[in-house]
Amino acid sequence: MTDRVYPSSKPATNGAAPAPNGTFPATKSQLYGATRPAYRPQPHHRRRHGRSCWCSCCLWLTLTFLFLILLVAIAGAIFYVVYRPHRPSFSVTSLKVSYLNVTSSSTLNSRFDLSIGAKNPNKKLVYTYDPIAISILSNDIDIGEGTVPSFVHGKKNTTLLKSAITSSGRQLDSDSASTLKTDVKSKNSLSLKIELDTKVKAKMGGFNSPKIGIRVACDGIKATVPTGKTAVTGSTSNSKCEVDIRIKIWKWTF
Repeated sequence: MTDRVYPSSKPATNGAAPAPNGTFPATKSQLYGATRPAYRPQPHHRRRHGRSCWCSCCLWLTLTFLFLILLVAIAGAIFYVVYRPHRPSFSVTSLKVSYLNVTSSSTLNSRFDLSIGAKNPNKKLVYTYDPIAISILSNDIDIGEGTVPSFVHGKKNTTLLKSAITSSGRQLDSDSASTLKTDVKSKNSLSLKIELDTKVKAKMGGFNSPKIGIRVACDGIKATVPTGKTAVTGSTSNSKCEVDIRIKIWKWTF
């Protein structure tokens, strides 16, 4: 009769545990990997915090900008109520043509005697003008230039500006010379335009504004060219002058 041999319940190795998939003995990675939880990345809160700060900054900047606009509007309203500012006005009072001729070599020679009235309608504003550059044009052709010295325009004051507008030996291009010759030979009067360019600042009590550029454009002026040495007076009764603010940004003027 043979004896039956039963296997022992104790493991044959020194304290080694069986692997989860039944392999024996279990490796170190199998022992620790079986109970390790799966990695789950946590959301980043710093990005949300940064966005919140950026939104707050934008909000405060917007509120500050709106507040500054409100202050400027209030200051402008107070200024208008106190000073009631008005633009200065200009009018052509007289124009005399001494001579105007174009030579066969397209050279221009001319002389005009011009008087312009400048009126300051304000009771509390004083205008200070830089030297004024004056041009006379016919069909957009510059036929004479002159200047008026700088001056201070007092309150409720009308100042008469006089200047000799001349052109001596100015070379014209062929098209301009041909157009001007035709206009001079015709018996009809010339349609003239006068432009004044300068810079002006306003004084209100102890405050002086920055200088701004202005252009005064006067049209509706008629004149004939004299045939002799006697100057001819032009017609200025229908002339109108407009004052426009000129703002220069880098190379462009608006």
